[in-house]
Amino acid sequence: MATIRELLWGLPAVSREVHAWRARAVAIPDARIRQDALESLARKRPHLDGAALFWILPRRRNLALLRLLVAYEITLEFLDSMNERAAHVGQANGRQLHLALAEALDPDAPISDYYSHHPWKDDGGYLRALVEACRRGCSSLPSYASVRPLTIREATRAQVLALNHDPDSHSREVALREWVCREFPDAEEMAEKQRKEAKQPQERERENWFELSGAATASLTIHALLALASEPGCSEREIESVHAAYFPGLSLTTTMLDSYVDRVEDATNGDHSYISHYPSHEVAIRRVYELIRQSVNDARRLENGHRHAVIAACMVAMYLSRDSAREPESSSATRQLIQAGGSLTKLLLPILRAWRIAYALRSA
Repeated sequence: MATIRELLWGLPAVSREVHAWRARAVAIPDARIRQDALESLARKRPHLDGAALFWILPRRRNLALLRLLVAYEITLEFLDSMNERAAHVGQANGRQLHLALAEALDPDAPISDYYSHHPWKDDGGYLRALVEACRRGCSSLPSYASVRPLTIREATRAQVLALNHDPDSHSREVALREWVCREFPDAEEMAEKQRKEAKQPQERERENWFELSGAATASLTIHALLALASEPGCSEREIESVHAAYFPGLSLTTTMLDSYVDRVEDATNGDHSYISHYPSHEVAIRRVYELIRQSVNDARRLENGHRHAVIAACMVAMYLSRDSAREPESSSATRQLIQAGGSLTKLLLPILRAWRIAYALRSA
């Protein structure tokens, strides 16, 4: 039923939301900001549909929730595009832009001047409109007060996205490591525990910092918490269990899958690749296989686990349905990762491949 709800109502509703935001983006006065807005809507459409998928978690359809999920993901992708274009300006610009991620989920907070360090400034109110739409959406959720502290914390952590496009790989890594030390002060203790428990301690030691920062770049935890808040009552226990399943587990899984399917393009463009931090390609595939398998199992164990399992399988299938995952040099590893996702991932994979083809034809 969850899958049927998404196919029959979810995807058409997302299309209407994207159409409305595209109409606003077309009117952005500055040509470079306008291009970033339009390209993020076009290139990141699968991410928008992925975000909207979380509306299957509540018992009833909630259009306000879907609009919030889509608006928040549009905000994130738009900020990422602008930050990438202006990466030469420095990290301060990215940090200032990404303040919008937390402020969009905090209806009582003042709205910052997001463009204070940005080379281009006239977006015709586009970013503010996104932030205000998200705030209205949060205010409409009956249990938002219960998830608000965790949601804002994860949105604040997501501002690590500001560091990803630094063209200087050394300063980028230093900044990411420092960020992990600030946000996760027990990270070294966690790494030490992993070193003692793992069969390959040197590999596990290297993984800790970039896996934590990589998990924080994903918006899945936020989407899951927003979906919980759309119900009239959600317990503290359920909030904690959902948060534990999505962060870092499922969030990290999607970050690494995204990096896996983009690794050739990232290497060609000199872009930051989270999966490249592993000691070797073989180590990376083993780790991502482990992440997928554990994430799917964790999702099933949650309350309404069958719906969370659909989301987990859809996320895995969404990335592995990309053409780049089917290239000859990737086919063997991709088959392994599909196997880790289980039968539901295998079932959804051809559906998502067909969706990609149909969407490409509609967009041509």
